[in-house]
Formats: sequence, C-alpha cells, structure tokens
Amino acid sequence: MRRMRIKTLIGIALLMGTVLTGCEQGPAEKVGQKIDRALDRLSGKGPVEKAGERIDKAVEELKK
Repeated sequence: MRRMRIKTLIGIALLMGTVLTGCEQGPAEKVGQKIDRALDRLSGKGPVEKAGERIDKAVEELKK
C-alpha cells in the first residue's frame, strides 16, 4: 500500500514537471523565433512557404 502511494506521488510530480516545462519558452526557442521574424522581413514569403501554410490550414480544418 505504501509503495503504491510513493509511486503515485512520483508519477504526479513527474507529470506536473512536464506540464510546467511545456508552458515556458526557453532561450533557444526565443532566439529561433527572432531569427525567423528577421528572415521573414528579409525574404518575404515565397510560393513554397505559402503552399505549406495552405497545407497547415487544411490539416487543421480536417482535425476539427
């Protein structure tokens, strides 16, 4: 009985840690977003990127 409680508490702690870390953006992700924005300003959106966005929208609509 005691082992089950310990395992449950460990599981809950791991789950909470995963949830909390998933909500924050790390420094690498923030830098990556800044680079993406800078490249978008320099190059604009090409036909391949526009097609990719259309595919993303279609997939999102199918999920609904």
